[in-house]
Amino acid sequence: MTSRRQHKIARVIRESVSRTILSRLSDPRITGLVSVNEVDVSPDMKNATVFISILAADEQKHQVAFDAICHAIGPIQAQLGRDLTGRHCPRLRFVQDEKTQKTLQTLRLIEQAEHEYTAHPLQRSPEAPEDCDVPDEEH
Repeated sequence: MTSRRQHKIARVIRESVSRTILSRLSDPRITGLVSVNEVDVSPDMKNATVFISILAADEQKHQVAFDAICHAIGPIQAQLGRDLTGRHCPRLRFVQDEKTQKTLQTLRLIEQAEHEYTAHPLQRSPEAPEDCDVPDEEH
């Protein structure tokens, strides 16, 4: 169970890392939409895992952007140290968050299934009556 303090630190880390990636990193390798989805802070507040989602044009650009963010961990960590008011700054570790990618893949599959369903209308069986009127029930 995470404490209230862990939640507060995680929120500050999430905001600081997001702001730093967006406004302070000028690495041209970071392309696409970068989002800090979640931060898990260890109970001793010494380590934090930052879950990052990157929406890029292709898998190669996605990996290059993630590698560039990992390479810039020093400036991100330094800015976090300035943003936190506590005595210690948690050590950051970046992890690729696959939730957004899986959600987009699921939506694509739903759209594909819907397209296939509308492209091939259901055919009636020969023994089904042509006019299937169902009487309306009154409530």
